Amino acid sequence: MPNRLAAESSLYLRQHADNPVNWYPWGEEALKKASEEDKPLLVSIGYSSCHWCHVMAHESFENDYIAGLMNKHFVCVKVDREERPDLDQIYMESVQMIARHGGWPLNVFCFPDGRPFFGGTYFPPEDRENGMVPWPQLLMRVRDYYARERDKLEENAGNIVHNLAAMNTPVMAGNDLLDTAALVRAAGAVAENHDDDFGGFGDAPKFPPSMTLDFLLETSRLLQTRPDLDGTENDLQERLSRVIETTLNGMAHGGLYDQVGGGFTRYSTDRFWLIPHFEKMLYDNGLLLRLYSRAWRRYRNPLYRAVAEETADWAMREMRSPETGLFSASIDADSEGVEGKFYLWTPAEVQAVLGNDEGARFCQAYNITEEGNFEHGKSNPALTAAEFSEREALADARKQLLEAREKRVRPATDPKHLVSWNSLMISGLAEAGFALDRPDLFAAAREAADFIWDRLRFDENRLKALYHNRPELNGYLDDYAFFGEALLTLNALTDLFEPGSSSAYLERVEAIAAAVEAHFSDPEAVGYFFTSDDHEALVARRKEWWDNAMPAGNSCLLHVFSRLYVLTGNERHRKAYARLRKAYPGFAAKMPQGIPHALSAIAADDAGLAVLKVKGVADLSEVAAFLRDHTWQDIRVQVTHAPEQPDGYQLCVGATCLEPATSVEELKTRL
Repeated sequence: MPNRLAAESSLYLRQHADNPVNWYPWGEEALKKASEEDKPLLVSIGYSSCHWCHVMAHESFENDYIAGLMNKHFVCVKVDREERPDLDQIYMESVQMIARHGGWPLNVFCFPDGRPFFGGTYFPPEDRENGMVPWPQLLMRVRDYYARERDKLEENAGNIVHNLAAMNTPVMAGNDLLDTAALVRAAGAVAENHDDDFGGFGDAPKFPPSMTLDFLLETSRLLQTRPDLDGTENDLQERLSRVIETTLNGMAHGGLYDQVGGGFTRYSTDRFWLIPHFEKMLYDNGLLLRLYSRAWRRYRNPLYRAVAEETADWAMREMRSPETGLFSASIDADSEGVEGKFYLWTPAEVQAVLGNDEGARFCQAYNITEEGNFEHGKSNPALTAAEFSEREALADARKQLLEAREKRVRPATDPKHLVSWNSLMISGLAEAGFALDRPDLFAAAREAADFIWDRLRFDENRLKALYHNRPELNGYLDDYAFFGEALLTLNALTDLFEPGSSSAYLERVEAIAAAVEAHFSDPEAVGYFFTSDDHEALVARRKEWWDNAMPAGNSCLLHVFSRLYVLTGNERHRKAYARLRKAYPGFAAKMPQGIPHALSAIAADDAGLAVLKVKGVADLSEVAAFLRDHTWQDIRVQVTHAPEQPDGYQLCVGATCLEPATSVEELKTRL
């Protein structure tokens, strides 16, 4: 018989609806039952496309004996981390304190009021002699300790909650050491950790470092504006380009990228970008689409253009809802119960589609061998051909293989629409629409943004977090901050597609910023809370500083406030930016790789945010082509009819405006 999760809208929760575990969704009913029966809460957190979540569910949560132990001794709660990042944030940080690592599935033992006292990630169902405690044994240990050593667990929970609150205060906050020189040093420190052979940072596993590379791109632009930085910038410029291009090339050639269908999987299990966990997340692809679009404009490498275009086409083809224009959250790693099965090939399968000769050529170019580079003689395609011309020559072969692959059993798609993740894709599509001269992509970005504004906004410009046939859940800081950045991207470029339409997006960002100040600010200290002032009370109200797989909301707000000040001249935004910036000197000095999106905002502001004001020009196609093809700077275009604005083109950088130009040719000399 299905448990309480059967009525939930979350795909992840419904995946556990037929477990013999008596799961509850997070809420008052579960907490009340735990309190009345004086049982610990067992909070298990994951997401629908998570491979190891599926493994633990199959091994333990579908096992009648193990489920019986869980039901007897605990009140068991299932949480979709994508819908409840507030809970995931608290319990992930708690487990990282306890176990010194984190991940999903995340399994946390709590007092009935939600205070955590112990937890971990994946646990096997039996002893596999690898040092991991079997899940049934752990359950009985926790039960006994809860009964016999309650005071010690209370002390542990108190320390965890205290530490969660203490983490809200940044190191060296208010110490204004983050000048431009310190910013450049931070970029150099980040670059030192680069894997110069294969790209990326550190060893396996490797995650796509979208925000880190974007920070290095912004630093590269900053160095061009600051020849006074003692002459060392030329060496650093060369170093930054090597880091950026090596990593972009490594990801684009590797199995992290879906060489047949486009789009990126979540992370590589090895140093070489070859074998991923095969889930595809919307947020990764939004960030990477933006990055490759910018890199195409910067380096003019046709591989970057191809990856950006194919990733955008994948998102439009496989993730976009025709009813709403919004994008689904993720695609599962598994199909037919096997990880990666949908994406893997043997030489015989390739040749059955392409024929012997073309099939052999494709296999040689994409590392598909008889031995296989994955499991059971299967290969995950990875581009080994060095020349881009060989990739282009196999374009039709990739199309044929994609058509053949579509006949396989597809992995499940999680159809929920998250405002925060959609906002990242909106930014990516808008940048790609401009960089690739694809008005259809830009139009899709606008449609999604307009749907969020029209259907997920409520009283006084507040946002809901989720749309799943209806708006749901109180919005988090990420929803506001990511959406604000997306609206600013549309504001920067939309006049090139539809002159005169940018002002509407600026007005919306102003409204979003006002809602953030009203409901997420901390009058006592720097930074903005992850949850609003009218959110459900949890064991801690957190501020998020670190950029992880996605940027932190506070990092995004640096971008929002700095750009709003340049665009509006409103002193309120300058003060908000300056105050928030004071949170970051310690982070930048001690761990700059943890805050790249914040640092990219500061680098962009220090370099000077550029606005191109246009008046009296009927056709903007010439200036659009120039900005797209001949400059990689982040220049925001504003069509204006202000009486004081001269006709033609006038470039303003920060608070300084150059002499107006009457033609694009004259404008080129200004740049």
